[in-house]
Order: sequence, then C-alpha cells, then structure tokens
Amino acid sequence: MNTRLVGFIGIGTMGKPMAINLLNAGIKLKVYDLCKEPLKELKNHGAQLCNSIEELAKESNVIITMLPNSPESIDVIIGKNGIINYAKPDTIVIDMGSIDPLVSIEIGNALYAKKIKFLDAPVSGGVPKAVDGTLAIMVGGDLETYKKVTDLFEILGNSHILIGGIGSGNYTKLANQIIVALNIIAVSEAFTLAQKAGLSPVKVFEAIRTGLAGSTVMEQKLPMILSRNFKPGFKIKLHRKDIQNVINASSKLDVVLPFTSLAFEVLKALDLDDKGNEDHNAIIKFFENISKVVVRNNT
Repeated sequence: MNTRLVGFIGIGTMGKPMAINLLNAGIKLKVYDLCKEPLKELKNHGAQLCNSIEELAKESNVIITMLPNSPESIDVIIGKNGIINYAKPDTIVIDMGSIDPLVSIEIGNALYAKKIKFLDAPVSGGVPKAVDGTLAIMVGGDLETYKKVTDLFEILGNSHILIGGIGSGNYTKLANQIIVALNIIAVSEAFTLAQKAGLSPVKVFEAIRTGLAGSTVMEQKLPMILSRNFKPGFKIKLHRKDIQNVINASSKLDVVLPFTSLAFEVLKALDLDDKGNEDHNAIIKFFENISKVVVRNNT
C-alpha cells in the first residue's frame, strides 16, 4: 500500500503534524498549501512539493484535505480549480476537516458523478494528538473505499470507525463538539465557583477526578487552566465555527439544543473579545471575567 502516491492539501496547525506522521511511516506524499512556509519543513521530511492543486490531483491516487471550513472544502475539492477537475477516476478523496455534513454530502455526490471516491473523516484530539498520531477519526462513506485507506487512518489515529454513509463522519464530529464544549463550560463553572469560595482548585481536582465528574476534558484542560496556559491546541474560533455548524444542522433537522446555543454565545463572546486564537480552555475566562476571579494553582 505504501507505493501509492498520496496527496495532502492543507498544511496548517493540524495538517502539518498529520502529514509528517504519514511521511515518517513511509508514505510517499505530495503536498500543497497556499502558505509556503510550512511546506519547507515537510520537504525536509521527504515530501514532494506541488505548485498547484492541478499538479497534486493529477499525480495522486489518494488525496487528503485538511481545511478550515465548508467554503474552503467546496473550493478546493469541487470548485472551479478544484480536485474534481483533475483527479483520475477511482481516486479517493478524504476530507478530514470539520465541515457542515450537508456540504460533505454535496461534495461526495459531485465527486461520485465523476467516478471519484469520497470519505468525510473529521478528527478529534487537537494538535497534541495530531502530533503523536492518536487522533480519533470519524468516517462517513462506503465500506469498500474505507477499507482501502484504513492503513492511513491507523498512522494518523488510534481509533477510526466507519459510522455510515457520506456526511455521517461530520454529524458525529458535531456531536463530539457539543460534548467537548459543554464539558469545558461545566469544568469552567465548577472551578470558578471553587476558586471564588476560597478552595484550592488543585485539591478539588484531586477530590473529584476519579468520581463520576471525571472526564478526559477535565484531565487535559484543567491543568492547562491552572498553569494559565492557553497556547492553542484547538482554537476558540474553530470551536465557534464547529458549534455554528451544529446550530445550522440542528435547524435543518428540527432538533432543539438550548445549552449548545448558550455555548455558542460564550464562544462568540470570547472570539469577539480577541481570544479567538487561544485554546478553547480559555472558555474559563468568560466566567472569570463575570465573577471577578482567576482560577489558578494557588497551593
């Protein structure tokens, strides 16, 4: 399988470590991005740099895209100068960005009309898990296509599951993002209360972490909050985008999500307050600001 030529478009915060992991695993990789700076590092890892989507698409058997949102995926994959115009029949396109599920379906239908295969395969885990190759990958598409690229998923993540047809990967990612956002908000509210009550947040953490309130979110995000580390693993503005996609999907499906709507307002407020490029653990700053307290390690 490693003799395949894999193309990778979107060498950003998430895309770069994912591409490096593929290269380190021996995958022959062609890469393209509008921003040329991160491409230099990939060249040092053995990637072949392409000057255009056309060049990459014509020479690749599998093409992975890791793009910010639906408009970029539409443009790069099925736009005027997109992959659809240059890829050979039976090429497999894997969109690993988090986008509107209905856009995934639109992209998939357009590609299949040209006999190009498609999977929507968004990921969860942020930059740390992209770096160490332990992402959770949620896949939508057909089983035959999925089986042809499971080796790539195994390089990029420690779990990959075919959920259902095209779009189901991104619906699953939306569900994931609801849980993560509301979990961070719950942790933020709880520890704002604890700090304002004069408690040691470290001791509160130790007391509750192994009980029912314990969670992966609390284990990963609270230590960062306590050390005031808001370096982005997953940015506020990207989580805002994902929750906007949740709200759009819920409207189309007639699903009532009152607490998710409140989470969106919190994320939007932080983004408008110039915190959009901070890690989503900076959600705590919304509650700290209102309560006039700072949650930190004060033991």
